[in-house]
Amino acid sequence: MTEQVDTFDARHFLKHCSSLPGVYRMYNEQKDIIYVGKAKDLKKRLSSYFRKTGLSVKTRSLVSQISTIETTITHTEAEALLLESNLIKEFRPRYNVLLRDDKSYPFLFLSSQDDYPMLGLHRGAKRKKGRYFGPYPNAGAVRETLNLIQKVFRIRQCDDTYFRNRSRPCLQYQIKRCTAPCVEYISQSDYAIDILHVSQFLEGKSQTVVEDLVRQMEQAAERQEYEKAADYRDQISHLQSVIERQYVTGSAGDIDVIACATHAGLACVEIYFIRNGQSLGTKSYFPKLPESMLAADVLNAFLPQYYLTNIIPSEIVLSESLHDEKLIEKMLTEKRGKKLTISSSVRSDKSHWLDYAMKNAEKALMTRVNSAAGMLKRFDALQQLLHLDRIPERLECFDISHTMGEATVASCVVFTPEGPLKTDYRRFNIEGIEPGDDYAAMKQALKRRYARIRKNQGKKPDILFIDGGKGQLSQAIEVMDQLQIDDVLLIGVAKGEGRKAGLEKLVMTDGTEVYAGEQSMALNLILHVRDEAHRFAISGHRAKRQKARTTSQLEQIPGLGAKRRQSILKYFGGLQAVSKAGVEDLAKTPGISKNLAQLIYDSFHTD
Repeated sequence: MTEQVDTFDARHFLKHCSSLPGVYRMYNEQKDIIYVGKAKDLKKRLSSYFRKTGLSVKTRSLVSQISTIETTITHTEAEALLLESNLIKEFRPRYNVLLRDDKSYPFLFLSSQDDYPMLGLHRGAKRKKGRYFGPYPNAGAVRETLNLIQKVFRIRQCDDTYFRNRSRPCLQYQIKRCTAPCVEYISQSDYAIDILHVSQFLEGKSQTVVEDLVRQMEQAAERQEYEKAADYRDQISHLQSVIERQYVTGSAGDIDVIACATHAGLACVEIYFIRNGQSLGTKSYFPKLPESMLAADVLNAFLPQYYLTNIIPSEIVLSESLHDEKLIEKMLTEKRGKKLTISSSVRSDKSHWLDYAMKNAEKALMTRVNSAAGMLKRFDALQQLLHLDRIPERLECFDISHTMGEATVASCVVFTPEGPLKTDYRRFNIEGIEPGDDYAAMKQALKRRYARIRKNQGKKPDILFIDGGKGQLSQAIEVMDQLQIDDVLLIGVAKGEGRKAGLEKLVMTDGTEVYAGEQSMALNLILHVRDEAHRFAISGHRAKRQKARTTSQLEQIPGLGAKRRQSILKYFGGLQAVSKAGVEDLAKTPGISKNLAQLIYDSFHTD
């Protein structure tokens, strides 16, 4: 069904819209697809775009550009999800989350038609007869595995043309990386055993291979073939070291562990590949976002697109719970032809894998955000947004952190076009103010910071950002006036509509407000600076609060002096471990009697 009129008539379109599941495509006046979506009930979903209130900035912008809407009815919502993913991949609409890396994954290929099969890297269509192991996250991971296998099993990795034209062994034989099947230095039957071991190893059956090699080593020793037995021993030793490096404890099988990190309007999706119980490494994706989005929303859009063209494992572990989780699980099960599970609440090994994937995602995202080229572009965008005569060379941002007025800490972070200048970061312990008075805390921190600069004891920023609106900004204006510093641009970073990230407004000293827009590189830079100030303030506040509580908690116990406090903290490694210890464990600490141990235990376990 298509509605094509010069001015889009939403009421007329919705009157004739179907309530069945399906996919909708929105076009602008140039007949370009600007958004693709799916719905269980097309009429209900499309009606939500034309409400008079409650629409996000992104949705209002999208709706304002609609010239035509086309719908395609499907049998099920799962079928609609698959069609939506296909259309997004083909047309790449500007308001959809886009997966931009289409490169195929590499595999290990083991030929099956040759008398002496070869093992090598393969990428692309699987037309050759043989076995394919993988996928691996990148060619480097494949080559590392090939190198390890070459040391242990010594099967050939040369191509067929090279293999068939040898009259004598190559260097690989000399350095004990191949058994020279090209000149028949090894029989087909012995070579077949090596091929079997390689297959078992790549299937995750490493222990079976070790047991077989041990048996062969013992048999060779019994026949007094000590040199051969020594070769088996070396093979076992190499294999054990490989197992230690590659084996992942816990359940076997094929699992994709997927984590998503977001920051300043950007996102990184990290996939950690587990195949046959072995870790094959990770791969990072940086999907293009139409606006600042939560990690769960990014993953919800990412999964259908990614698995449209990639191998679907038996299990997918996610860092976030998705609102379309059951639907995506059903769609992928139908595409795979076998049952698969999607989960986000995991324990044990899977929890460790998820932590690993999340740390990699956060690191990859920050590397991208802090890249020299990207940072310079953001500074250039900031110059244009603020109409400055030159690119600013130094940005500073302040933030305040406390818990109900306790342990108040102010932070100051510094950015240059090269990125965060952490050597110039500063924290200020705020004292002598009314607990919870953020204005007084901000004023005190600013005075302490810029009084030193007024005395030429530090570098002056080009722009000073204050995390807050007009109230916080007024404190900065007052301090700068008192110190007679008038060549620093002061800007407040206030929360936007609905306090949603990406909709922040910049408050200038004359009271005017500047909206950069969700896709602004300048806003991405400002949010990066603000979030770093926030992180630095919180970490300082938590450390101060913990130190205060550690001291007061143990100091209140009669008979527990400074030396004994130091002894017990050292023995358990910290206050948290002390709080969890039982009376018997506490009494094992040097200098702590059973009665004193009971007092310590009671101090942490009273109602």
